[in-house]
Amino acid sequence: MSEVAPKLRAVFVEALDLDGAVDVENLKYREIEAWDSVGHMALVAAIEDEFDVEFDTDQVIDMSSFKVAVDMVTELQSKND
Repeated sequence: MSEVAPKLRAVFVEALDLDGAVDVENLKYREIEAWDSVGHMALVAAIEDEFDVEFDTDQVIDMSSFKVAVDMVTELQSKND
C-alpha cells in the first residue's frame, strides 16, 4: 500500500477498539459492529488528529473502507506538502 497504511492501521485498531482477528486492510464501513456511524465519526477524528489533516463533508461520507481512507490521507498529505 503506502507508507500511510501502517500508521493508519494502528489508528483504526485504536479508534474502533479492534482485536488482532480483524483484517483491517480489507475492512469496510458497517462490516463490523464497531464501525457504525458513531464509530465512523470517532475514526475520522482520530485520523485527522494523527495525520494533521482535515476531511471535508464529502470525504467523511465517502470513507467507506480502509483502502479509501489510505488514499484520502495520502492525497491530503500531498496537498499539505
